[in-house]
Amino acid sequence: MSELTDRINFLARKSKTVGLTDAEKLEQAKLRDEFRAAFRRNFELQLENTTFVDENGNVIDHKKGKK
Repeated sequence: MSELTDRINFLARKSKTVGLTDAEKLEQAKLRDEFRAAFRRNFELQLENTTFVDENGNVIDHKKGKK
């Protein structure tokens, strides 16, 4: 993921200074979509390993919203 963010950041800096070609704009959009998809996958995995507890101390299943 580091290579992905490095390239996204490079294109962002370049867009602010000299601008991007049409091909680079497409690449930037594609990379951002890939980053968001990876972020969502990682976040969902993190939630699966998270325990929610209500104010009464009951453990709640985050998928079903039930005890």
